[in-house]
Amino acid sequence: QVQLVESGGGLVQPGGSLRLSCTASRSIFSSLDMGWYRQAPGKQRELVARISPGGSTNYADSVKGRFTISRDNAKNSVYLQMNSLEPKETGVYYCHVRSTTIWGQGTQVTISS
Repeated sequence: QVQLVESGGGLVQPGGSLRLSCTASRSIFSSLDMGWYRQAPGKQRELVARISPGGSTNYADSVKGRFTISRDNAKNSVYLQMNSLEPKETGVYYCHVRSTTIWGQGTQVTISS
């Protein structure tokens, strides 16, 4: 079973940047379709970005041009570079193996002055 651990969250001011990391426990990572999701307070968890094993990416319309998802299969890791952050993007960010119930523990991202 794959286990996921996220890191990189924190408190940033509007317009700031963060880079989230998610590391998987298994070398099978390279075959997994991965996603980053956000759960804002009082709202449903939503997909922010997705990356296929081959590196194809998809983004929520709201983050296109500002966020970049990437992966390093040699490190069993997936990343989310978040730039020009807005307060509405505050929430817990989760790494996810797509089409499964495998989730990381989440990392808090707070964008506030």
